[in-house]
Parts: sequence; structure tokens; C-alpha cells
Amino acid sequence: MPAYDVIHQAACAVGSQTYRDPSTGYAVFTAIAHEARGNCCGCGCRHCPFGHVLVPAHRQRKPRDPFLEGPREATPCDVLFWSGGKDSFLALRALEREDVRPVVLLTTFEDQSERVAHQAVQLHQIRSQAQALGRPLLLVPLYAGPSYVERLTLALGLLARQRPIRRLTFGDLHLQHIKDWRDTHLGPLAASLGATLHLPIWKAPYAELVADLNAAGVRCTVTAVDPAQVGNAVRVGDPYDAGLRARLPEGVDTFGENGEFHTLVELDSPA
Repeated sequence: MPAYDVIHQAACAVGSQTYRDPSTGYAVFTAIAHEARGNCCGCGCRHCPFGHVLVPAHRQRKPRDPFLEGPREATPCDVLFWSGGKDSFLALRALEREDVRPVVLLTTFEDQSERVAHQAVQLHQIRSQAQALGRPLLLVPLYAGPSYVERLTLALGLLARQRPIRRLTFGDLHLQHIKDWRDTHLGPLAASLGATLHLPIWKAPYAELVADLNAAGVRCTVTAVDPAQVGNAVRVGDPYDAGLRARLPEGVDTFGENGEFHTLVELDSPA
């Protein structure tokens, strides 16, 4: 993590509106100061919590800090790691059935290209989903240097200053090594926020998940494939439906859990 990020986190932890940059000695506004102003000023500030939305297109884009879009509340929430695909959508439906507390969607993406890794979709598609669902969206730009966990730490710290976080939730199905990684690397982060990790569809029978997806009445489209695993059986643009599942080669996971393919859930925006 860059030295200034460490200092910035410490400054935010005590409610400071500025800190001294360790390289230049200049005073730098913290995200807290920008949040108090209420909107992006268009200057491309280092810790803008609004995603530089008003920075003119002709200005060179600097790496962005995590930022929050959509409805803002003060009530405790769960955070769902949101890829835009069927697994995260089914996890959201499971959380809705639990009806414990509001859900904030969290999406990581490559900062310059605004591409969501693995799913091979663009950020505007994720934004469209969040709007259709009426959910706040916590966006985490990734770039070379800071680690994934470091960027999540900044993002969740931003959200935690606005509302308590009770659970970090994921659409994991059955891959134990992924669960173990989350327990090891994200468990301590969750604990530091007074939160826990939660996997609402972990080990759920595939027949139940398919039935729930059908009941939702949404269309899922394949957005990325690994030809080495699926050959020509699945192509980008194919609907994820009974026909696709029936023609999967032997040994390929029905939900593409081993990276065989990825999907995007198509949601209609509210009228």
C-alpha cells in the first residue's frame, strides 16, 4: 500500500480532514473532507469518494480511490461482492429471503479500462444492474501496486464511516480453496470492522439454484469462456439455460465454477 494511503487511513480513523503528504509535505484533503462537501469538485483529488465524476475528459485520469454510488443510508448493512453474474445474483436473492438488513453491492474493476475481471463486462453494465435493483454500489478501482486486499480495506473503510457493516457476503458455491482464501485474507478485515463472512448459497444443491434462477425470470448471458475446458459447446453471447447445461462436456461444472465460463444477469431498469 502506498505510504500516503497508510497515513490517509490513520487520518480518517481519527476524523481528520487533512494530512501531510510524506513526499512533498503538502496538505492533502482526506475522503472525510470531500464527503463533507458532498460532491466531486472536478479537480481530480487524490481521495475523491465520488469517482472523479466531474473531472473533465481532457484531463489525465489519476488512479481513483474507491467510491460509492446510489442511495446512501446510515443503517447497518451487508456487503455483497458483486460480479454481475448468476452466482452473485443468486446470493442476493438468498439475502433477500433472509431479510436481515439492507445490502450494498461491491464491485472491483480495472481502473483505466473500467472492465470487470473474469466476467469480461464493463462497469456501465454493473451500474445498470445496481440501478435496476435499487442498491447502492461500492466501486473499487484496481491498478498496479496496491494489493486487492489493500484496495478492499480502503473501500470498506469508506463505507464503514457512513454506516455499520455487519457481514461481507459472497456467491461462492463449493470451491473450498476460495473459501479458505477468504477466511484467511478477508476474515481479519471483516473482524476489524465488527463484521463476519457469510456465504448464503454455499453447498446449495444445483437443482435448487437452477430453480431459483428460473423463478427470478431473468436472462443470463455468457460473457467469457475458456475454450480449453468447454471447446465449442459454449460461446460468448449464449444464454445460460437448460440447453447450454445439457450440452456441456463431461466433467464441466454446471455453473462454470472452475472458470469454464462466466455470465451476466440482464436486469430491466425501473420505469
